Amino acid sequence: MTLCTCLVAGAQFAVAFANNQAVSVDEFVRGFTLLYREPSALLNGLPFAITLMTILLAHELGHFFACHHHHIRTTYPFFIPAPTLIGTFGAFILLRSPIRNTRALFDVGASGPFVGFLFAIPALVYGVVDAKIVPGLTNSSNVDVVFGAPLILRLLSAIIHPGVPVDNLLLHPVGRAAWVGLFATALNLLPSGQLDGGHILRSVSARSHRIVSTLLPVLLLLLGLFRHWSGWYIWAALLFGLRFLRSAPIYDTIPLDPRRRFAAAVALLIFLLCFMPAPILNI
Repeated sequence: MTLCTCLVAGAQFAVAFANNQAVSVDEFVRGFTLLYREPSALLNGLPFAITLMTILLAHELGHFFACHHHHIRTTYPFFIPAPTLIGTFGAFILLRSPIRNTRALFDVGASGPFVGFLFAIPALVYGVVDAKIVPGLTNSSNVDVVFGAPLILRLLSAIIHPGVPVDNLLLHPVGRAAWVGLFATALNLLPSGQLDGGHILRSVSARSHRIVSTLLPVLLLLLGLFRHWSGWYIWAALLFGLRFLRSAPIYDTIPLDPRRRFAAAVALLIFLLCFMPAPILNI
């Protein structure tokens, strides 16, 4: 099912790319009728769909093998289909046994974002190299949806297309799939609750985890109020609700070793490279 919704999203990105558009809402709606009328017409959505699902699978397998290393029972990854412009709500695994020490907590939390980020970067580089330069791409009179640019995209754009504003860069669908993967990485690395970022911060400092988990929903509400992205309201409510769920205790609170503390700093860097105050704007 997720492959189908990602194919629809990928097909509209392919048509939009051919027509020098960021998004083609009409093609997105038409794509769902093609699922039963002419499925072969959706094959041009394969580059986006396969790239995105590979990044999401790599992310979840990072968690999966970290759990296996620490003898934590878990399910295989599940994908979440969604009839949205990006085709999915991501993927997840379910833990079937508790995490018993802080080092295992860090490894399980950090492994997914690290692996997903490593898979997304080559796809993003390809998307930027093969991108089109379209002046006025984010002009509100020409488009329905504007996609934000994370810091890593701005850096790559400056290196590969020097002097070209990143707002004028129309990513190839493979690059757009990488963009979605980076967006998912940033959301997962929010340092709160039972998200990957929450696991990482809790393994470093349980007290900091409690404080940040309380303050972060307020900060996300402020982002929404300043009209960066209305979706932050949903995330603020979600993170606020997660505070009322009981977290499994960590029985062995041995401090992280220097190697893992350095990796925690790398996780923060990845978050900063992927985070966007305004990821998607509806004009």
